[in-house]
Amino acid sequence: MSFSLNNKSSRRKGVVSKFYSNLLVVEDIETGKQYLCKLRGKFKKQRIRPITGDIVEYEPIVGNEGVVENIINRKNQLNKPSVANVDQVIIVTALEKPRVPYEIVDRFVLLVEKEGLPIIIVLNKVDLLAEEQIIEFEKIYGRLYPVLRTSAKTGVGIDELKSHLCRKVSVFAGMSGVGKSSLLNTIDENLKLRTGEISERLGRGKHTTTTAELLRIASGGWVVDTPGFASLEMAGIQSQELREFFVEFENEKCHFSDCSHVDEPGCYVREMIKKNKISRSRYESYLKFLRELKEKEDSNLPR
Repeated sequence: MSFSLNNKSSRRKGVVSKFYSNLLVVEDIETGKQYLCKLRGKFKKQRIRPITGDIVEYEPIVGNEGVVENIINRKNQLNKPSVANVDQVIIVTALEKPRVPYEIVDRFVLLVEKEGLPIIIVLNKVDLLAEEQIIEFEKIYGRLYPVLRTSAKTGVGIDELKSHLCRKVSVFAGMSGVGKSSLLNTIDENLKLRTGEISERLGRGKHTTTTAELLRIASGGWVVDTPGFASLEMAGIQSQELREFFVEFENEKCHFSDCSHVDEPGCYVREMIKKNKISRSRYESYLKFLRELKEKEDSNLPR
């Protein structure tokens, strides 16, 4: 992600990295210096507010203080969490401590596919896993997206992950406890992000990140450490479009062009599942999501 400065103006360009109540931290794109900025009154009148990742034009006032004058048009935006100008999403998951069901991974993938952003899946804590567990996971997701094996504890896969982050704005997402903050601390020890212990009773992590924050990493690029999610809502997705976000379903061989891949005759997707060309667990997630969306749509119909 590259930016240029407009030298004809006293304004400078920076990226919004963090919020403090009504103030925001803007990091100068050229110098890396951080400014605590306030917004011009026009933003409040127009009910406009920047979000993490926004590129803004600002003017330094005194010391490390400044004022935001303009928000540059976003190339994209995630809503939960609110982050702008994202290059890719790193979905971090684990199979032990905590054991994250494939369905949860599929929910994350679905929501990122809806936004049209590139996906990298990180299988973390591989030091706790048998090779058979890792291979099974890779058979499901490796044919669809890059899958990285990592361990913050042993350092496995850290250099490969760093290479994927270089010169990009990356959002780290995943359930609490899967090790997002630990991975980021291993990638750049200067980040010093809080990490949480796994609750033995619940088998899940305690929430350690509360807001989306843009962090510059020493090896190059930016990362967003996002809050962990206890649930994932499929907001804004219609049942009839769900199949579009399962990339392995795309084909021109189904008998019906609008095939839902449920019970129509001549369904190529169901044939590929029988031949183990498409993951059955992914298909089961699809059917579950489809039922959820249809139930929600039915409940919203006028009585």
